[in-house]
Amino acid sequence: MQLRALMYFDELVRTNSMRAAAENLNVAPTAISRQIENLEYHFGAQLVERSNRGVKLTAAGELLAAHAGRTLRELEHVHRLIDDLKGLQRGHVSIHANGAAVATLIAPVLAEFSLRYPKLRCEVTITSARAAIEALGSAEADIAVTLFSPKISGVKVRMRSDILYDAIVSSGHPLAGCKTVTLAALAAQPLALPDKSFAARQAFDALFAAEGLSLDPVFVTGSLEMLRELVLRGAAITLLPALTVKRELDAGLMRAVPVAEGKAVRTPVELCVAPDRPLSFAASKLADFIERFMRQPVA
Repeated sequence: MQLRALMYFDELVRTNSMRAAAENLNVAPTAISRQIENLEYHFGAQLVERSNRGVKLTAAGELLAAHAGRTLRELEHVHRLIDDLKGLQRGHVSIHANGAAVATLIAPVLAEFSLRYPKLRCEVTITSARAAIEALGSAEADIAVTLFSPKISGVKVRMRSDILYDAIVSSGHPLAGCKTVTLAALAAQPLALPDKSFAARQAFDALFAAEGLSLDPVFVTGSLEMLRELVLRGAAITLLPALTVKRELDAGLMRAVPVAEGKAVRTPVELCVAPDRPLSFAASKLADFIERFMRQPVA
């Protein structure tokens, strides 16, 4: 059985179309069909059923599909490790992270990482925390970084830390000069917060409810850029980790005001890798960068 046949089959499974698979691989549809026939001969079983509506996997095809993608990704990982042995300090790393982790941690890390290692290439997939963790097990991801991640076996947590949420205000806001701000004072301000599908928002709601306070944000959005813009224009204040708006803080455009009396929301962030798969040069260096950022105290 040839590796090419597995690659063609994997693309066919992904596209569900002989023509689309052929276009993506830049080969003739007959080449796809011939490689599928080679696989069927090798396994002694029909793998696909063809119809006018595309292709449908047989039970044997479903079984092969479940393993072919992982096998190809594992082989690509070995290829990257061999490149590392040759001293080729370049390569590709796949990071899967939920949206909150990307805004809070991944974006600032990658900005510095790309300056240090310009030959390395990073692909960031934004997904749910659970999907990010599962991507490690299927070899789709080299690294997973999540906030509020579920507990799933077969994953190694390389580092875990808490991220603190401060009140983020414009530099001209009356609260900008305060050392701390109470929850009651925050509840009285026009707030811009993420929607209730975000775990951080659920933590905010629970925190304010525990204090007997009503949380009624003026703006609700899942966009970090929108939150930033609303704060910069003085239309609202928000609750974010200071690292998320580090550029604006350094420029003096915003201020991060800690929540008083230890009432701030803390969200657990985890850096995860597969326990049985060594990291390539690129993935190892990026993991080191992420870990260093996670160890930094957030001012």
